[in-house]
Amino acid sequence: LTTTLLTGEAEHVYKINVFRVTNVTDNDATVTADLEKGGTHKKIANELTVPANSSVDIIDKTNSFYLEETDLIRGGASAASTIEFVFSYEALAD
Repeated sequence: LTTTLLTGEAEHVYKINVFRVTNVTDNDATVTADLEKGGTHKKIANELTVPANSSVDIIDKTNSFYLEETDLIRGGASAASTIEFVFSYEALAD
């Protein structure tokens, strides 16, 4: 996992409502994502298969969570330029 996708901002908490991954190629791809909280990494998805030309919601409103200050979400795909990552979140001042 080498790409930081979202970082918690000072004085804010983000309620993550949707974390969607979209495969923009004609071949299946895998995605791995984790949450770094206080220097500890916890997997959100581990080698999740995203079928060709489709989307998968890793997080949705039924399992939303809070990203606090300095927390971050990292992610990566099995091949470059195969996956696009999208978040929907609410920024809450703390």
